[in-house]
Amino acid sequence: MEEIERLSPNEFVRYSRHLIMPEVGLGGQKKLKGSSILVVGAGGLGNPVAIYLAAAGVGRIGIVDFDIIEESNLQRQVLYRHKDIGRPKAEVTKERLLELNPDIRVDVHNLHLNTSNASRIIGDYDIVVDGTDNFPTRYLLNDACVFMKKPYIYGSIYRFDGQVAVFDARRGPCYRCLFPRPPPAESVPSCAEGGVLGVLPGIIGCIQAEEAIKLVLGKGEPLIGKLLLFEALTLNFVQLTIARNPLCELCGESQTITELIDYESFCGVVAAPDSERVITPNDLMNYFQSGKRFVLLDVREQFEHEAYSIKGSKLIPLSELSYRAGELDSADEIVVYCHSGIRSAKAIEILSSMGFRKLKNLKGGVLGWAATQSDPITWGHST
Repeated sequence: MEEIERLSPNEFVRYSRHLIMPEVGLGGQKKLKGSSILVVGAGGLGNPVAIYLAAAGVGRIGIVDFDIIEESNLQRQVLYRHKDIGRPKAEVTKERLLELNPDIRVDVHNLHLNTSNASRIIGDYDIVVDGTDNFPTRYLLNDACVFMKKPYIYGSIYRFDGQVAVFDARRGPCYRCLFPRPPPAESVPSCAEGGVLGVLPGIIGCIQAEEAIKLVLGKGEPLIGKLLLFEALTLNFVQLTIARNPLCELCGESQTITELIDYESFCGVVAAPDSERVITPNDLMNYFQSGKRFVLLDVREQFEHEAYSIKGSKLIPLSELSYRAGELDSADEIVVYCHSGIRSAKAIEILSSMGFRKLKNLKGGVLGWAATQSDPITWGHST
């Protein structure tokens, strides 16, 4: 990591609480200023990671995100304001970080990280911090970091639970040693589908930032070969040991993965439905108003349906759909919805394999419906 020769007078004042710590001092602060860290994902985890790296004086921070700010983000993504809705996350993140610390450099990568561009982007940074919520990107980041010999700081959140680990194949296991294969795509809902306690990303993201700073300084014991589990309801931290897997296909003794692959295919991600199978909330409202005959199918869980649903919908949870499909008539047009459109896409795939052809996926799920309709949902149990 390149060291910067000197700090400005303003930086001496800004980082004074670091400079008086023997574990940091002037040499450590120069290391931070000379370091470069890539934050992939500018959401719940990426926000606190970026904030604290910028405040600590990391000289160059890269932000990868192609998403725009939505109102549902504001419950946990603390860099953003209501006035930012509709703006690119990466751009707004850069603005906020430079307002916090104008002495740093912030690079914006407003794109979808994939096999074709990952090596080029990651290659410019010392450390990669994962603020994403999907398996294809996690495997992509892990594999690219193994190939380029860089540390990968993993973080994950769901409802009340969080995980953090540092994967560095030069000194310990990689992500594939812990998770050789991804779980079935429909078995692990994202935060958009399952929810997350608003403060949880702050806790986990701060730990990720702290691990990155420790790596730059070369101090303490980073979470290499360890998995930190956090459970907010009991405020319980558990640390597990992860061993390098000698049979790991990526970093093991008989390596079989030698280049970046198609990670969405590897993780079984369902392709987005074609345009003919997507229905907008406004088009669905036209169905209702015109008296069109169709079946509205909710594939969320029972507790979600009981909390709120679109009036007149039939509930068959995705986990039960394969053996309850007989309750549906393939002659009917079926509009499928879930929370945000992810599980409904999987439901359409399942029904298509069974011969159903007249299928449509509600764009944006019940969230999209609620955002566009004046009387959007039924609260409480409906049938």
